[in-house]
Amino acid sequence: MRAVVQRVTEAAVRVEGEVVGQITQPGLCVLVGVTHEDTKEHARRLAAKLWTLRILREEKSCSDLGAPILLVSQFTLYGDARKGRRPTWNAAAPGAVAEPLVEATAAALRELGAHVELGVFGANMQVSLVNDGPVTLILEV
Repeated sequence: MRAVVQRVTEAAVRVEGEVVGQITQPGLCVLVGVTHEDTKEHARRLAAKLWTLRILREEKSCSDLGAPILLVSQFTLYGDARKGRRPTWNAAAPGAVAEPLVEATAAALRELGAHVELGVFGANMQVSLVNDGPVTLILEV
């Protein structure tokens, strides 16, 4: 699994103009991509990493502060544009594989005590955020 993690002061995801997931206090906005080999164990490891990652102010983690996480599926994280001008999406897992693993990541975060907001899998989403710092990391598990 691959994740782009951004420290934010607020973030929201909209579908057809309606807010479907939102955090209104400092936390993380996480874009998550799934590839073919990923498993529920990868989802659990990603959740644990996100929950304890010390990138909030004063080197705190979401677990330290109870900070919320907005989790948004994004298959394009596995796009490959090394050849030509059109990316290929071959490394991205199909929805039937990816959706349960994104949900498993959210469930594992909730089991750890996180407040998790989600986008809508497979929808055309508009994500807005205020990146704090800015701080942006790419994680692979």
